[in-house]
Amino acid sequence: MNIRFSISMAFLLLASVLVRAQTGVPTIAPSATYTDSEGNEQTETNISESAPLTVTFRANAENTDGWTAHYEWHFYKEGSREKPYLLRYEEETSYTFVEAGTHLIELWATFTQGNDSVNYTNEYWTTDGEPLTVSISESKLEMPNAFSPNGDGINDVYKAKSGYQSLVEFEATIFNRWGQKLYSWTDPAGGWDGKFKGKDVAQGVYYVLVKAKGADGRKFNIRRDVNLLRGFTEKSSLP
Repeated sequence: MNIRFSISMAFLLLASVLVRAQTGVPTIAPSATYTDSEGNEQTETNISESAPLTVTFRANAENTDGWTAHYEWHFYKEGSREKPYLLRYEEETSYTFVEAGTHLIELWATFTQGNDSVNYTNEYWTTDGEPLTVSISESKLEMPNAFSPNGDGINDVYKAKSGYQSLVEFEATIFNRWGQKLYSWTDPAGGWDGKFKGKDVAQGVYYVLVKAKGADGRKFNIRRDVNLLRGFTEKSSLP
């Protein structure tokens, strides 16, 4: 009798736990996921990167069984909370940031079940909630004046100096001294290997024209000589 009673009580307790879990109050835990400059996926609540940057936002809502959910993502710049520049209405949404500055993101969520409602809206975000933050850096771009495509694996490609950031537009074109176009590329991570139509060009002075635009609105118009040095070795010094 006591054993059967204990088993019955255990089932009742388990059922009670399951009911509480199923009828719990809905919660949200917004997060932001992006791929960093080294190709690693990161999930954070505060992000500092350069543009363009694509971020996926997730509500991470729990205890929503039986509740009707309404999601409203608010994107706004620092100092303009009352005037969001973008609203999205999905539980999960992605956005590409191309403007420098501090962007704040709030998830206004409402859950209803009959006459009951749970709200994470204005009052929540002005008292308890902490907005997600995406800080986009100012733009930067520099081009070198020489490279050495000799196959030694060092400085074999003419490209933007490391450290460039927040470029939303980019185009670079290489010309020879007679003004003939030899090569162009539109990805700042790309570059010229010192070839034209698959063949090595002669050592000498060439010319690069770069037009780019930063996330902060800055425009880059770079014109400079490019010294192609095939005889350069690691022990030499570039000009």
